[in-house]
Amino acid sequence: MQVQTKHYPRNCLLTVMDRYSAAVRNMEQMVMFPSLLQDVPFSVHGHQAQGGAPDLYNYFTMLKAIRMDVDHGLLPREEWRSKVADDKASEAENEAAMTEEDEKEKILGQLDLEAQLHLHFSSLHHILTHLTLKAEEVMRTYQKIIEQDK
Repeated sequence: MQVQTKHYPRNCLLTVMDRYSAAVRNMEQMVMFPSLLQDVPFSVHGHQAQGGAPDLYNYFTMLKAIRMDVDHGLLPREEWRSKVADDKASEAENEAAMTEEDEKEKILGQLDLEAQLHLHFSSLHHILTHLTLKAEEVMRTYQKIIEQDK
C-alpha cells in the first residue's frame, strides 16, 4: 500500500507541522530508553542551557505531547479550560478589572483580523520550527549518550 503525500509550499504552515511531526516521530523511534535523558542539560551547538532549564527528558515528553496536539487536534475548549484554569476567582477578578478602554481596544483589535492572522501564523510557524530543532537536538544528544556507553 502506497501512502500519498501532499506537497505544500516550503513556508506553508502544513509543511512546518509535517516537519515537526516527522522529527518527533523520528525522535520517538530513536530514543529507546528515555530515562537516559534525565538530568542531561539541553545544549544547542555546544552552548549549555541556563541553570533551572528543563532537562532533555522533559523536552522529550513535552515534544511528544505537543505532537499529539498537532496531529490529532486540540482538546475541546471546555476540557482545556478546566485543565488550565487553576481557580475561577482569579478569572473573575481579571474580568472585573477590564475597563471601558480595554473594551475599545479589544473591538479595534478584532477589526484587523488579517493582521492578527499574520501575527499568529508567523508566531506558530516560528514556534514549530524551533520545536523541530529541539527534537533534532534531543536525537543528536541521545545518539552521543548511546555512543559513549558502547
